[in-house]
Amino acid sequence: MIYCSERYFLRNASPYQIWSRSFASENGDLVEAVVPFMGESVTDGTLANFLKKPGDRVEADEAIAQIETDKVTIDVSSPEAGVIEKFIASEGDTVTPGTKIAVISKSAAPSEAHVAPSEETSQKETPPPPPPEKPKVEAKSPKVESVKPQASKLASPSEPQLPPKERERRVSMPRLRKRIANRLKDSQNTFALLTTFNEVDMTNLMKLRTDYKDEFVKKHGVKLGLMSCFVKAAVSALQNQPIVNAVIDGDDIIYRDYIDVSVAVGTSKGLVVPVIRDTEGMNFADIEKGINSLAKKATEGALSIDEMAGGTFTISNGGVYGSLISTPIINPPQSAILGMHSIVQRPVVVDGSILARPMMYLALTYDHRLIDGREAVLFLRRIKDVVEDPRRLLLDI
Repeated sequence: MIYCSERYFLRNASPYQIWSRSFASENGDLVEAVVPFMGESVTDGTLANFLKKPGDRVEADEAIAQIETDKVTIDVSSPEAGVIEKFIASEGDTVTPGTKIAVISKSAAPSEAHVAPSEETSQKETPPPPPPEKPKVEAKSPKVESVKPQASKLASPSEPQLPPKERERRVSMPRLRKRIANRLKDSQNTFALLTTFNEVDMTNLMKLRTDYKDEFVKKHGVKLGLMSCFVKAAVSALQNQPIVNAVIDGDDIIYRDYIDVSVAVGTSKGLVVPVIRDTEGMNFADIEKGINSLAKKATEGALSIDEMAGGTFTISNGGVYGSLISTPIINPPQSAILGMHSIVQRPVVVDGSILARPMMYLALTYDHRLIDGREAVLFLRRIKDVVEDPRRLLLDI
């Protein structure tokens, strides 16, 4: 049987996908699902799991398996509607674009692929094996042997109790988690990490959001969140302290005249940092729409490589999980990261009176090889001033 194939390149929100359709010269019935193109910088991935099983009915373009790369998870789709005849790769295999994953029959009924004809016949005709005969045991006189005392198998109370192996599970580390681990360790090994803290009174910003949230949704179609204000505040601070937006490259310092903000998003498979580009030219609504779109894709595992590449500065909001204070780690090749935390009512002194105010701790981790403490403190101070009085953004003061 001779096969010929043609490939289709489709472009959507995720990376390019390649579907290979094979045509048989005799039967003309079988097609193959192959690993799609995974991005310019991604050469291979791990076959994480199958979403279907042999014998299942699939539609054209329906996902049948998932490939896990260092950055994103990519679906392998069926090129035609039909029934999965068999898989020709295994979970855990390292695969490259074009690797064959499954064979699909366009004419088979779903029940045909579960059991092969020869197997079905043998299951019907082969009788069950007879039960084994019990061995005959001759009666013997009991033999008495002396028993020597042994060391007890039970650990003494002073010895540590080790958990039994049957209560442990060993699984392969996902490629995304490996990538995160390597990048964070490289960050610690490369940068001179230092963290500076400040706190911000959220009263005015929260009041602003309460006063205009309904009108904002009505006009722009998205909710007014806190993150957009922090992105705008970070843009203002980066423009005032451009060294924080710069990066070391060998013996040179590269100053970036654009501000692409990476927003850390936690997913079930690990932390991803999609990028909102050219934030210096965005308003609150533009930023909120960008954040919502990227967060949705991150949750669905639909982020493309391009949507996570680059970035000049990162904002991480641990407050959504209840974090009170932390020291975030820089996302290479950037030089600083801003950590937001939970908003907590704390007593503060306002005009000589002690009042309960919604307060948030801020943390700026930066590369001390490039950024001095003075620049870091002034950067955080600018964030504090803008968040506590958002009118500064309108007046550019």
